[in-house]
Amino acid sequence: LIGIVIYSTMNLAGHRVEVCVNYKGMQACRTASGASEEFAQRTATSNACAQIISGMTDTIACEQTPPAKVTRIK
Repeated sequence: LIGIVIYSTMNLAGHRVEVCVNYKGMQACRTASGASEEFAQRTATSNACAQIISGMTDTIACEQTPPAKVTRIK
């Protein structure tokens, strides 16, 4: 049973990406994994924006800004 849980958990993170964002002169890069490449990219973007931005309005704007760089790791 433990083996099945570990296997299924590892399979969910089939995609790994690094995303770099530039927003208002600040830059951050973060890596995330997910079941789909889109989910991993969205998560990495959110994490990068959280590193450089505070406040809901700027967070939403940052997350909607196209990434400066996306690197597919896996």
